[in-house]
Amino acid sequence: MQASGNYDPSYPVLWLRSLAFWIVFPVSIMIFAVLLLFTLPVSLAKRWALLQVWVHFILWWLKLTCKLDHAVQGAEHITATPGIVFSKHQSTWETIALQRIFPLQVWVAKRELMWVPFFGWGLALMKCIHIKRGTGKAAVKQLVTQGRARLEDGNWIVIFPEGTRIPAGHKSRYHIGGAVLAEQTGYPIVPVAHNAGEYWPRRSFIKRPGTIQVRIGKPISPDGKKAQQILEEASGWIEERMAEITTLK
Repeated sequence: MQASGNYDPSYPVLWLRSLAFWIVFPVSIMIFAVLLLFTLPVSLAKRWALLQVWVHFILWWLKLTCKLDHAVQGAEHITATPGIVFSKHQSTWETIALQRIFPLQVWVAKRELMWVPFFGWGLALMKCIHIKRGTGKAAVKQLVTQGRARLEDGNWIVIFPEGTRIPAGHKSRYHIGGAVLAEQTGYPIVPVAHNAGEYWPRRSFIKRPGTIQVRIGKPISPDGKKAQQILEEASGWIEERMAEITTLK
């Protein structure tokens, strides 16, 4: 509510716009999660088609209520064959928008999310790779086994290599599991940088208007590379792009 130590006159408007968004957002999750339950007998591709209706609606509603849009550079790097998306994780926004930007995909998520009503049901129905955190090599082995199967089925895999949402302007250690998956399966990593956390911060009620910048890099081939080398190449590209698009100094 403060701007440079003074009252921010735009705050009440931002609050009301955000309220309008939040009134609809959780209700829409519950509705579509229930609808997804009825798609259990059909293919993942058909469930994905239903999910796309929700994704398009929520991004439209976000733009209408909060005046928050996004712009993508590098979409030409999204190939016809699947890959492993390495994305910066700052916000809830990218968990929605990446489903519009990339084709049919599954996520790597912590197992605890599967227990969340409605949201967890949706993750399960979309065949997410659920990892038990803190299990080290066992978790990486599980990621490789399930990830290989998903990739061979033609699905993209979305990984947030920092493991959790990191505040805008900050970075955390990149975990190696996704790079091991690339090394052992031969599928490329497609790095993604964005500054969504500046507009939709984690644990924040307020959504700020503007245009989220998304950068998609060229696929990083794992051929002839060890996992650590792949990880350094992907994380280096992401952080370089973050330095370019981050406005928080």
